[in-house]
Amino acid sequence: MENNFLLTYLILLPLVGAFALLFINKEKASAIRITGLVFSIIAFIVSLIVYFGFDHSSSNFQFVHKFTWINGLNIYYFVGVDGLSLLLVLLTTFLTPLTLISSWSSIEHKIKEFTFFMLLLETGMIGVFVSLDLFLFYIFWEAMLIPMYFIIGIWGGKERIYAAIKFFLYTMFGSLLMLVAIIWLAVYASESLGYFTTDITQLYKVAPTIARDIQLLMFLAFGLSFAIKVPLFPLHTWLPDAHVQAPTAGSVILAGVLLKMGTYGLLRFNLPLFPEASLYFAPYFSVLAVIGIIYGALVAMVQTDMKKLVAYSSVSHLGFVVLGIFAMTQESVQGAVIQMINHGLSTGALFLLVGVIYERTHTREIADYGGIAKLVPFFAFSLMFASLSSVGLPGLNGFIGEFLILLGSFKSGVLNSWWYTAFAATGVIFAAVYLLWMYQRVVFGEVKNPSLNGLKDMNAREIFVMIPIFILIVWIGIYPSTFLKVSEKTTAKIIHQVFTPVQTAEKIINNR
Repeated sequence: MENNFLLTYLILLPLVGAFALLFINKEKASAIRITGLVFSIIAFIVSLIVYFGFDHSSSNFQFVHKFTWINGLNIYYFVGVDGLSLLLVLLTTFLTPLTLISSWSSIEHKIKEFTFFMLLLETGMIGVFVSLDLFLFYIFWEAMLIPMYFIIGIWGGKERIYAAIKFFLYTMFGSLLMLVAIIWLAVYASESLGYFTTDITQLYKVAPTIARDIQLLMFLAFGLSFAIKVPLFPLHTWLPDAHVQAPTAGSVILAGVLLKMGTYGLLRFNLPLFPEASLYFAPYFSVLAVIGIIYGALVAMVQTDMKKLVAYSSVSHLGFVVLGIFAMTQESVQGAVIQMINHGLSTGALFLLVGVIYERTHTREIADYGGIAKLVPFFAFSLMFASLSSVGLPGLNGFIGEFLILLGSFKSGVLNSWWYTAFAATGVIFAAVYLLWMYQRVVFGEVKNPSLNGLKDMNAREIFVMIPIFILIVWIGIYPSTFLKVSEKTTAKIIHQVFTPVQTAEKIINNR
């Protein structure tokens, strides 16, 4: 394989797999599932080739493939990866085959269509993370919205139509804001460049020189679009409905990957393109992040539905990521990046396990359980492991991300207050409360529900899905530098892109 074509192959593989399904008889369920799984596994293998060929010592984009797409407007098919996008591509290609395996028995109707949409979704997600042209990024951003809408709307729960429409409308509103901002930015930048372009590498050079007032407006247009996707408080109300109504595979991908597109966008676009605006809005976004951390945790505490509890925990955990981004220190941004991966693994595991027990009992109500440790020991252990990972137990993956974010926010000269760290730290305590409370109610005690007698433990397929996730949870917890070194140069570059233009402008003003 030619290195500069690897990312294009990676984007096309799930898409080719999706269209290959069209030629398989819909009655051949096993052939459909195996075809989808094979293409998703090949995509994961290609992403590993990219990982092992990636130069960790460089902050530049690598495996770049670029050619003119729309000639007159200087719009390119332009893809590449750096330390930030590489980790998220790996997370995407890692989780997709696992979700397909997990849905082997839970998706019983329209299997062909489900697998088709899952592969289309994977193409869209990979495209978002590797696009280096804003117009191309927008195309992939919109492309992943459609399959997710159908996954929720067709295979979801009783209120699936409402949840799917709400998800669609929120995301579409954000997308329209982004489209306006992209056009505005490209037109404005063309005055300096002398030509219209949506090439990110070109926009990085001129966007920071845009007048502060214009920067503020552009930052908000991009920022609101990404904040909806995170979702950042108070733009989070679509998430619990989408999570609860989505099938298990949809919830895993939604929490594991789609939410990261929002935080990825803030890091990839908002901070380096609008440095002055980023510094101005950092305290405001950080306040909303801290409110989200506490609010999400408190609401999770009072949930009676396991899936909704995990959904609100995402609001809390992603608040940590946003705080890390806007603290703008090396530690906090590194912590934010690794926490994106950690959340994808831990919360993905929790959604998979809720799906495992729901498939057997058809209830997610915590009160309907109790005492199942004796009946399903493998499930009880797995739920404990995933819960402790999400809590942030030292030695597991959740600890390092939260530690770096709290350390970085405490040292932050941008926030310049330890109150952010103090209030955010309460979220760690609250997480232990709501997750361990759920675990105690579901797993310990006596079996009070007669219908639980005869409950079957996790089968070999379900255990197989959890093993690679748990291996990564331990690996990141014990030896995080494997993953931190991938993003180290990139995060340092992003911070440099924020502060250097502002410092240069201050010197010019002071020398007048």
